[in-house]
Amino acid sequence: MAGEWHLVASTDDIEEEDVLGVNVEGTAVAVYNVKGEFYATENICTHAFAFLSEGVVIDDIIECPVHQGRFHIPTGAPKGAPVSVALATYATKVEDGNIYVRLDGGD
Repeated sequence: MAGEWHLVASTDDIEEEDVLGVNVEGTAVAVYNVKGEFYATENICTHAFAFLSEGVVIDDIIECPVHQGRFHIPTGAPKGAPVSVALATYATKVEDGNIYVRLDGGD
């Protein structure tokens, strides 16, 4: 449900500069570790159907595995062709080594 926090992973599950795909209430979500900070975006590329969790994280950028479009992880903003539509972002929080995501918007 929107507005609720959902446990998605442990901080130990995602190495730095890595991404994990999870399903939250039927929504495909990508959870990232960027220099020890955790972020979440939709997991489907806005250009062509591809799971971003199968892509490559470089600093605070995720590169799509299909056409190499790039997105800024904290904001979801497109950063490289062929993508031009931003990703939805979701609020995250960490408590006691657990990562939680809220589907009703980014922080």
